Amino acid sequence: MTETVSPQDNPSAPPRRRFPWPRGLSARLLLFTAFVVTLAGLMILPPTLAAYEEQWLLDRVRAGELASTIAESDPELRVSDPVAGQLFDQAGAVTVAVQVDGARRLVLPPKAPMQTPYLVDLRRQNPGSWLAAPFFTLTSPPGSMVRVMAEPRFRKAEFVEVVLPDAPLKAQLVSYFWRLTGVTVFVAGLAGFFVYLFLNIFLVRPMQRITRAMEQFRADPDDPAARIVVSTRRDEIGRAELELDRMQTDLLTALASKARLAALGEAVAKINHDLRNMLTSAQMASDRLAALGDPKVAQALPRLERALDRAITLASDVMAYGKSREPAPVSRTIPLRPALEMAAEDSGLTPGGVALETVIDAREQVLADPDQLHRILTNLLRNAREAIEGAPDRGRKGRIFIELRRVDGHSVLRLSDDGPGVPARAQANLFQPFVGSVRRGGTGLGLAIARELAQGHGGDLVLVETGPGGSVFDLTLSGAPEPLPPSVDTDPKQP
Repeated sequence: MTETVSPQDNPSAPPRRRFPWPRGLSARLLLFTAFVVTLAGLMILPPTLAAYEEQWLLDRVRAGELASTIAESDPELRVSDPVAGQLFDQAGAVTVAVQVDGARRLVLPPKAPMQTPYLVDLRRQNPGSWLAAPFFTLTSPPGSMVRVMAEPRFRKAEFVEVVLPDAPLKAQLVSYFWRLTGVTVFVAGLAGFFVYLFLNIFLVRPMQRITRAMEQFRADPDDPAARIVVSTRRDEIGRAELELDRMQTDLLTALASKARLAALGEAVAKINHDLRNMLTSAQMASDRLAALGDPKVAQALPRLERALDRAITLASDVMAYGKSREPAPVSRTIPLRPALEMAAEDSGLTPGGVALETVIDAREQVLADPDQLHRILTNLLRNAREAIEGAPDRGRKGRIFIELRRVDGHSVLRLSDDGPGVPARAQANLFQPFVGSVRRGGTGLGLAIARELAQGHGGDLVLVETGPGGSVFDLTLSGAPEPLPPSVDTDPKQP
């Protein structure tokens, strides 16, 4: 049985569109161009119709004005019946009047009663009424009459007035509307086609070319055909092509470097694995030599053991740093003093050589992963011990002082030593693996690993100050738990 999964049951499914809408930029551009051109045509129609109606009415007024000049030759100052019939046939005028010196005179009186006309005064029209006039005419009741007033052109008078039916004007407006619509559609379509063609050539196609180059590069970065071909354009499209070409170059360089590093890392891992096996065999051989009881062997054996310990530690650090990511810390509240003592013991600190000094109470606690905190402290203490022992005038003796402070809900461990300090050339890359080593032959992994683990705890490891009198590091850990009650005993061997 097949089960249908609705979009509500599958949030990862693309949302169903209520209205179809083209996804391609070219199709959207075509629709947008058609919409803009149609809107422009609609905006042209009202003023064109208004101008046509105004001219049509003005022509009728001029015909009435000419008739009034003919009437001047008649003793009764009226248009004769033959002229009146001709005027009605040509202009459609029912009545013509002229106002001179404040007196309104009918030149062509109506021959039959007529309904009250609506007024169109061509002498004074605001833009709103001028644009609305054609639509008012088209929606007027059948058989309506229009009274048109305008300033005279062929005689001296205050105004010329003509009354005529608006049915011929309606017919002319409708006919002109359809002719104008046809011309507008043709011109708009032609203009829209050229606009679309222009935008498609200069914008859409270059964007499609850039998009295809990105898709092909993402699918196969090594394919030469996936590289964008930079044009000679100097606009935004040209800049986008140039930046894409630079990005592809940088990514290819990074991918090649990553491939080389991966191959190198695999080779180092294999070599390191075999090296650890060899060092383990050498350590077992040194244990057998220690059992012989030879004084000369016993005298040289400590140096051999220290060299083996350092080699094994280096191999372990390389393997630990070669992991893709450190595991997330499993933090819990642990006593700090026992953790420091265990790290000092594993770091080779002794009361007769480089000694650990602290005023931290045995009940003080920190929030951290016990194993990762041990690695952080061991790396820091071992680095400090090796720096002190490497100073030629110290006689392999010195001190490392540790104190605890609580700042803004964080626990800050300050480690101070009286060693020779960090050289200026090493300070810039102090926490960079393989380049931040201070002593000769070092790898710089100790501080890099310690800082990475500290940042995983929501804190950090920073060099506060350094100089000939020693160095000061601050190890910050998230959280500041309260000390243990006085009744609780702590075991130095149980962190």
